[in-house]
Amino acid sequence: MCALLAGAGARAADALTNQSCLDCHEKIPPEKKDKDTESNPAIEILRADTFAKSVHGKLKCIDCHVGITDIPHDDKLPPAQCASCHASEAKAYATSIHGMSHAMGASGAATCASCHGDHEMVPVKHIDSPVFKLNLPQTCATCHSNKKLTDEYRMGSPKAPVDYADSIHGQALLKMGLIVAPSCNDCHGVHDIKRSVDQSSHTNKANVANTCGQCHVGIEATYSQSVHGALLAKGDRRAPVCSDCHSAHQIAAPATLGFKAQSDVVCGSCHQDRLARYRDTYHGKAMALGRPNVASDVAACYDCHGHHDVFPVKDPRSRLSKERILGTCQQCHEGVTPKFTEYRPHADPLDAANYPLLHKVYVFMTALLIGVFAFFGLHTLLWLVRSVYLYLNDTKTFREAKTKAIADDEQFTRFTPFERALHLMVVTSFLLLVLTGMPLKFYYTSWAKVIFSVLGGAEVARALHHFGAIITFGYFGLHLVALVRMLWAKRGVVRNPQTGRLELRRLTAALFGPDSMIPSFQDLRDFMAHQKWFFGKGPRPQFGRWTYWERFDYFAVFWGVAIIGASGMVMWFPKFFTTFLPGWAINIALIIHSDEALLAAGFIFTVHFFNTHFRIEKFPMDTVIFSGRISKTELLHERKTWYDRLVATGRLEAHRVKDEWEGRKRMARGMGFIFFGLGLVLLGLIVYAMVSRLWR
Repeated sequence: MCALLAGAGARAADALTNQSCLDCHEKIPPEKKDKDTESNPAIEILRADTFAKSVHGKLKCIDCHVGITDIPHDDKLPPAQCASCHASEAKAYATSIHGMSHAMGASGAATCASCHGDHEMVPVKHIDSPVFKLNLPQTCATCHSNKKLTDEYRMGSPKAPVDYADSIHGQALLKMGLIVAPSCNDCHGVHDIKRSVDQSSHTNKANVANTCGQCHVGIEATYSQSVHGALLAKGDRRAPVCSDCHSAHQIAAPATLGFKAQSDVVCGSCHQDRLARYRDTYHGKAMALGRPNVASDVAACYDCHGHHDVFPVKDPRSRLSKERILGTCQQCHEGVTPKFTEYRPHADPLDAANYPLLHKVYVFMTALLIGVFAFFGLHTLLWLVRSVYLYLNDTKTFREAKTKAIADDEQFTRFTPFERALHLMVVTSFLLLVLTGMPLKFYYTSWAKVIFSVLGGAEVARALHHFGAIITFGYFGLHLVALVRMLWAKRGVVRNPQTGRLELRRLTAALFGPDSMIPSFQDLRDFMAHQKWFFGKGPRPQFGRWTYWERFDYFAVFWGVAIIGASGMVMWFPKFFTTFLPGWAINIALIIHSDEALLAAGFIFTVHFFNTHFRIEKFPMDTVIFSGRISKTELLHERKTWYDRLVATGRLEAHRVKDEWEGRKRMARGMGFIFFGLGLVLLGLIVYAMVSRLWR
């Protein structure tokens, strides 16, 4: 009886033709349309001509839709049985992330039809196929760019398809039509797509190199011999593979700065100590401040260590081995000598054991910074407190003195036009140097990036910095020439008029006299008297032509030009200096140059600005350096010693001036406000950068 029923069912199925199915699925009769579509809106409408042209056009509907024996059939039918013809593909799919998810009830998991289509399916190599290489990224993106699905099934970022489209692989395939470029299936597999944690996955860390090596054959061989490949072969999961350095979907062309700028971050994810030290070098800072998408000649990690051929330094194959390091350096620094290779690109000044001399220089410069700012910071604070106290208790006297000093038309020359011109060169070059140098020191701040972007990048900033240095050497040289001429003019003063011999007493008086800028014991006496006045223990001291803080400023210029200039020259011309100095002299020069520059900028923008402009009696600006003149009221109030000496020697009238300064005052004051306004802005940025680093 059962056999008869089975035979009857088979005959009924055999009697079904494709046309039997198309009677409903190609065109629904009007009398059944409303009823059928309302009760079963899932009825699929097919086109007979399109189906006939499909890859399955010669098959019967019931070859795939097994179980249909009569029409009309049940509403709920099993899915099309692709495995009946594609057994091997179905077996691979069953173990894939898609197949396993679907078997576990994940209704959103991709099926055969999700990728290949259904009744209009064309061969895989047909240009209209959803899985044709040019179309596959969009097919995969149907699910993988759907945020709802990616969140629900934890499929990763929904940006992956977009990232791929923008990558070098996506651009080559989708924009240029190069079908040799990898598409999704080349990396993830076809039917056997699995999670990367699965050991048999194409994207599992142990298999990534082999997956990429399907196209990049030579690179895979090189990588497998490198220190990274060797570690991976030993099972060390920390070893980086292709996707760690190049990423998975955001792969950029290695020649772009976008790739280069990220390379230090990528390498630093494993070598954090090395990254920190690399960023202290010019290479690292310029890289951090570089403009995106612009080619750069700044050395990144791989320029020195290699790309896929990274080997331990002691390995002769390493680019940094004794046999090859000179050639590596000469790729960028043509003609350098072996001494240049002694430069330490990852030297840690805090590491006294491995870098003892560098550590001592660092400690000295740090102590100098702290010592100078502590000493003069206290000096400024005491002066400010004393001035505020006197102002609050004797406001009328302060105001009258200031008003009289401004209105006093009896004025005397304090600075010659030559001295004022030199000061203008000092101001402009110093601000230029700080503006182009401090962003390098504080490269990690957003304002540093903004300044470099406005200036035009690291190369332009470096050129401007060098220009500022040339101006500095220029005014310093002019000043030295002026000093020599002055001493030559006074050569008769230092000789005995009777014997014509040079006398030490006369030479000492000329070098350390009241008109000289060289510090003397009188400055120490003035300093002590000033401290007593700060605490109300003595009268306000009267100074000569130069005060002790002005002589210190003058000395600081000599010190700064010598120290900052010399160290800067070593960094500017490393090839020349390493012909007779070891390469680690560049490391020392960097610390000295950087810290001394910070000391100079901080001192000028705080202590010098207060002494010159921000004292109550000078606020908001002392224009003497622009006008070159000082009123008689100011002379008697602050420099009575000089005034008395001018009167006693009969030279007062020689200093008296009366010209059209009033006509130029507004312009000079405007320039002054611009200069020290910019200085204050830079000071604020420096303080912000230092504080932010303390909290990092």
